[in-house]
Amino acid sequence: MSRIASRFARVEPRRRIGLLVTGLLSDLPRKNCWTLAEHAGDATPHCTQHLLHRAKWDADRVRDDIPAYVVQHLHDDAVLVVDETGGLGKGTSTVGVQRQYTGTAGRVENAQVGVCLVYSAARGHAAIDRALYIPRSWTDDPDRCRSAGIPDGLAFATKPQSAAQMVERALDAGTPARRVTGDEVHGDTPHLRAALEQRRTGHVLAVSSTHVVTQAGRFQARALAARVPKRAWQRLSAGAGAKGERYYDWAQVDIQGTSGQPDLWSLMVRRNRRTGELAFHRCFSPHPVPMSELVRVAGRRWTVEETFQASTGLTCLDEHQFRRWTSWHRWVTLAMLAHAFPAVTAATERHDRPARDDLIPLTGNEIHHLFAALIGPVHGLAHRLRWSHWRRRHQARTRQCHYWRQAALQP
Repeated sequence: MSRIASRFARVEPRRRIGLLVTGLLSDLPRKNCWTLAEHAGDATPHCTQHLLHRAKWDADRVRDDIPAYVVQHLHDDAVLVVDETGGLGKGTSTVGVQRQYTGTAGRVENAQVGVCLVYSAARGHAAIDRALYIPRSWTDDPDRCRSAGIPDGLAFATKPQSAAQMVERALDAGTPARRVTGDEVHGDTPHLRAALEQRRTGHVLAVSSTHVVTQAGRFQARALAARVPKRAWQRLSAGAGAKGERYYDWAQVDIQGTSGQPDLWSLMVRRNRRTGELAFHRCFSPHPVPMSELVRVAGRRWTVEETFQASTGLTCLDEHQFRRWTSWHRWVTLAMLAHAFPAVTAATERHDRPARDDLIPLTGNEIHHLFAALIGPVHGLAHRLRWSHWRRRHQARTRQCHYWRQAALQP
């Protein structure tokens, strides 16, 4: 909290922010203005609602402090990951809401969608930026935008355009990341790719099977993959998962770039070793790199799902229940800040005090659980620590069993 203290001119909002973030790190089953106000000892939720709506402070300045905190502790071998997350909404007055596809529901629903930027390093990962997607149905209606507090003159921006703006903001601020990865939404459209290639920043972006690439002609990605000879496939791991290394078959095909510079573009194809299902990634690197490096970057894309799951489950990223532009940005910013704390603390513990062989390393979930016990104890600390030790020992045994089973099944 001392990192963001200078962003508040008065002591009252600074103290109130501390109480709110502490509430987000508690073990409350639901976290919104009412439950957080009760946790803080307030008689009504009015003070918390005022803080998130009318109080004088700039959420963007607080957001700018989060990357510095995260990078200081997770700075090794980092990748930037862009993705979108949504929350279901009712009615038509909540800012940015309309019927649209959201991965949260897996279908088209009345929803509000935000684009997030995650800093993913070998030590851990955390969200460092966010942007609320405002559909064209909103930007074409100034009165509707004004009623939701959207700034005047805000132009429509697609999700890839918002992602490109966040990536450029992070790189301009000196965030150390050599490559960027994202899903098909960002890989199939040229906005993010063009912005990164102009900055000569590498990327490994997922694309659809119908994505068109140029290689002595124009081909869909699936057609180009069908021409890959058997000897070109390599078995590589996309990184360790909960049940062991994630092995797939991979192949790489050189494709034509968007300029005449001697840069390197390629289409990388991933094949599931059990089902044969294919996935495609469009890659760019200003310098030659082995395919294993690109595979490692592609594997980092899954960390954004872990970040969303942790932010939603631990700090209730999607439970804000706010209808206005300012309140959404303030809540999401504070949820990102709260989630960064257990992510950074777990990484520091794993680096400075490695776990015993019969325990898994401390996770962000476990740090959150222990911290919640410290700030709002119901049972004694010794009881909490005994349970923490039991959970980690049980998870270590489970993981070892998964590794043994995987080793036994490998050809």
